[in-house]
Amino acid sequence: MSNYQALKERVYEANMELDKRGLVVYTFGNVSEIDRNCGVFAIKPSGVPYEDLKPDDIVVLDLDCNIVEGTMRPSSDTRTHAHLYKHFENVGGITHTHSTYATAWAQAKAAIPCLGTTHADFVYGDIPCTAVMTDSQIDRDYEEETGVQITDCFTERSPDETPMVIVAGHAPFTWGKDAAKSVYHAVILEQLAKMAYVTKGITPTLQPLKQAISDKHYFRKHGANAYYGQK
Repeated sequence: MSNYQALKERVYEANMELDKRGLVVYTFGNVSEIDRNCGVFAIKPSGVPYEDLKPDDIVVLDLDCNIVEGTMRPSSDTRTHAHLYKHFENVGGITHTHSTYATAWAQAKAAIPCLGTTHADFVYGDIPCTAVMTDSQIDRDYEEETGVQITDCFTERSPDETPMVIVAGHAPFTWGKDAAKSVYHAVILEQLAKMAYVTKGITPTLQPLKQAISDKHYFRKHGANAYYGQK
């Protein structure tokens, strides 16, 4: 029995939920989760179709991306995940997809503006888009530098208040307290991206939602005096 069986099972289930929600095509996308007490994280193996994926296929690595357990090659995005775990201390799980609408915003190299209260319920402000990767970054460790793109984008904003990002020219990443929550945020991001796309199609010059309304919706759900939902 694996020393990390429970972790691998959670990551397997989160990856399968990603497929179930229709956010991946073939082998696009991956989910990971970290065990900070053990200093390891588990992630989907590279290029394995979801219909073939098994819990024992999940690869466990340390934060230097050395394989601790597993026989398969980990996701090609592994170093991006590791970089985020090192720099976002409250993040417990990460999801990467190439979902249609969120990726369209990435290809447009555009942040997703907060146009309505649905967006404001989940994210404080816009969903940011990173800077385009430089030639020197491309020539270094590409996947590590993808993580740098993301953390550079959060120097003046909180990854806790904005658990998602659009990587310019690439695709989205989302995160949360664990793998399951990161997938939840990937589902939410795709819906917000779709609604923003449709809304901009109706009124291309529409400005972001009034700040006072945006604040009300975000903080009634996430603030110190939040009253949304059950205690």
